[in-house]
Amino acid sequence: MTTNTMRAVTQTTLGAPDVLHEAEVERPTPGVGQILVAVHAAGVNPTDWKHRERGIFLGQPPFTLGWDVSGTVEAVGLGVSLFAPGDEVFGMLPYPYGAGSHAEYVTGPARAFAPKPAALTHVEAGALPLVALTAWQALVDTAGVRPGQRVLVHAAAGGVGHVAVQIAKARGAYVIGTASAAKHDFVRGLGADEVIDYRTADFTQEARDVDVVLDPLGGEDRLRSLETLRPGGVLVSILPHDLDGLAERAAELGVTAKTLLVEHDRAGMAAIATLAESGQLRVHVSGTYPLAEAAEAHAEGEKGRVTGKLVLTVRP
Repeated sequence: MTTNTMRAVTQTTLGAPDVLHEAEVERPTPGVGQILVAVHAAGVNPTDWKHRERGIFLGQPPFTLGWDVSGTVEAVGLGVSLFAPGDEVFGMLPYPYGAGSHAEYVTGPARAFAPKPAALTHVEAGALPLVALTAWQALVDTAGVRPGQRVLVHAAAGGVGHVAVQIAKARGAYVIGTASAAKHDFVRGLGADEVIDYRTADFTQEARDVDVVLDPLGGEDRLRSLETLRPGGVLVSILPHDLDGLAERAAELGVTAKTLLVEHDRAGMAAIATLAESGQLRVHVSGTYPLAEAAEAHAEGEKGRVTGKLVLTVRP
């Protein structure tokens, strides 16, 4: 029997992880150009807990978070030719206003999705979209990383960072990552050529003549990262806020600073799927949580020590 409701993680107020609760809500129906996906797994990202606490783009609740999704097409809306019910797909819902994957079902534009790589489980596929699209759009679309270039990836063991290392290597770059000493072996295992302990070393002295910097940190580290670039180099920051002095300092040094807010992108998802199928890209899932334990996943993520990704599992 088909039901018109579903389980979802929602919140009615902004605040700490305990504002999240599981509720029975109306099940969505796909509109024109949309698909309805039965969610198997959905990644949890820093943007989720930031929106939970501060609202940011989504404003005041109620809302359901989650942009990553891997699952099975349940139904298609008018005009959809790419998918049919039963197809396994993964993708990122339109950021920032398309959130809602931390639920049993979610709708989104058909072209926000790609076929799930057979080489990946739903948990792995559900962990990839937002971080992989961010890294792809920063390194490939924005910076145009080419073979032989030197690429500095900050927070190289984190969600975006550990994927960015692999994408840069797949593009033929020489990759330098920053990470705590305990995570150096992990980052080298991803293919990094050098790893810098940001706690004990000055990365501006250790990394020189860099062509591209991927910055997920912001703040003073973003400004200092400009000093590692060779003339003509580019820094791409995935935190497009608090930019005071960034453009001016970049101009002084003869380099470029760009900011990026990730977008849903079928072509990017297809490229990511190809890398995953070829074995050039793997995602590290450090923990999974059932949907009802979303608050615990948020609390763990906010500690800032997660290697790779955390994932909510919705279906076995």
